[in-house]
Amino acid sequence: MFKRLSLALVVALVPAAVNAQDSAKKRLDASPRHQEWVSIKNGARTVQAFVVYPEASRKTPVILVIHENMGLTDWVRGLADQLAEAGYIAVAPDLLSGYGSGGGKTTDFASPTDARDAISKLTPDGVTSDLNAVADYAKKIPASNGKIAVSGFCWGGGQSFRFATNRPELAAAFVFYGSPPDKDAMARIKAPVYGFYGGADARIDATIPTAQEQMKALGKTYEPVTYEGAGHGFMRSGEDPEGSEPNRKGRNEAWTRWKALLAKL
Repeated sequence: MFKRLSLALVVALVPAAVNAQDSAKKRLDASPRHQEWVSIKNGARTVQAFVVYPEASRKTPVILVIHENMGLTDWVRGLADQLAEAGYIAVAPDLLSGYGSGGGKTTDFASPTDARDAISKLTPDGVTSDLNAVADYAKKIPASNGKIAVSGFCWGGGQSFRFATNRPELAAAFVFYGSPPDKDAMARIKAPVYGFYGGADARIDATIPTAQEQMKALGKTYEPVTYEGAGHGFMRSGEDPEGSEPNRKGRNEAWTRWKALLAKL
């Protein structure tokens, strides 16, 4: 997962990533919802997190949003805003907090490649510790109803699956094209896990059958859905105005399913 992308693949992905980022930034800037940055203490560390509140008359669940291997980009923040638009408090931690230039966060890296390199050096225990601190913060948000779910994309998808092994009181885990943890870790999962995968993402799709078998053997809930023709990262690519039809279709169908599942929390 952490191997550097080939130059040809990077060149192919850059236009779609830029277009999706531009679209997300414009949407964020026009959002009527309350957005704020908060500093969350984790021992000697400080994790910066982007929080968006829904316009709601009652307390709502909190959805933790774990970013891709490029860090907390405008697209991830835009997705957090879309979750708030759907009626949920969204908390998106920047797990690269303190690792950017001058001790900064994702936006302080010189390039996406530098951010990916930094992501690859994070330790599992360190990520879990940061996420636990963020979840503890989320539990204390006055507008929260006490329910916390986790979601993640690409690298963050794998982390959302793994966090469910370490945070048993989660209401649900939503895994977007991320790798599963090992079977021994799966045994600790209490929350239902819902997977969202692209049909043209053979690398990640190859992990689904084994994960299904192992989760079933352990008596755990794991419900993966694969969107035909969609590629890896289709939630981002599907927002690109010039993106492919399979990615747009997969993204729209995934959002419909996701919101239906969220409504059951």
